[in-house]
Amino acid sequence: MKPKYFTIPYVVWMSVFVVAPIVLVLFYAFTTSSGDVTLGNFAAMGRFLPVFTRSFWLAFVSTAVCIIMGYPVAYILSKEGQRVQRLIIMLIMLPMWMNFLLRTYAWMSILENTGLLNRLLTAVGLPRLGVINTPAAVVIGMVYNFLPFMILPIYSVIVKIDRSLYEAAQDLGGDSLTVFRRLVIPMSLPGVLSGVMMVFVPAVSTFVISQLLGGGKVMLLGDLIEMQFLGAAYNPHLGSAIALVMMFIVILFMYVMNRFGEGGEKAVGM
Repeated sequence: MKPKYFTIPYVVWMSVFVVAPIVLVLFYAFTTSSGDVTLGNFAAMGRFLPVFTRSFWLAFVSTAVCIIMGYPVAYILSKEGQRVQRLIIMLIMLPMWMNFLLRTYAWMSILENTGLLNRLLTAVGLPRLGVINTPAAVVIGMVYNFLPFMILPIYSVIVKIDRSLYEAAQDLGGDSLTVFRRLVIPMSLPGVLSGVMMVFVPAVSTFVISQLLGGGKVMLLGDLIEMQFLGAAYNPHLGSAIALVMMFIVILFMYVMNRFGEGGEKAVGM
């Protein structure tokens, strides 16, 4: 059997589960319920501009928080011994083995008005926090669920940096801060960009987190698209147009990040 025949299952899979859905989205986005070609679906999206703005803003905030929290963890982890690294990586990945919905439900029980957080605050004499059903709760859920996708790519890049480069930088008179700023950060940039894409893309399209932790009060693009296909406001043509625009924006974002990463790698090479 020729090797090219081994690609047939892959081609069939991609055609059925990737290409065909995209073709259907394109068809619905540019047609009406009667099958006429139209651009009205895109024109009708103007009234949903606040939802677009909120979705990308919360995704940006969540990604920024993941970088702030994940980068130090990845850097410190790369400095530890092999046994400690394996243990911490297992602990980081352990929540990912649990069902996504269960993890989000757990945060509902923590953040709700009578939840664990407010009980602890009441026990120490502090006022309660109304976090549940707010954008802050949605961000917390995003950060919790997507933080491992930021830590692991950064760690995998930093841990591969040749130790002799650290020694050479120190021999040239660089202190720890200078070595970190001039060596570690530029060389870890590909891992950071990978983490940004792995966090930002699911964060901007999520709908389960916003429904459970936002209580339906924080509508994001994922919720809006779901409403068009499964909700009372059934309109798959408008939903397809929204999904297509979101897809285009995400692809554009990924392209810009890749170009930025290439520029960073050239700078490091120089």
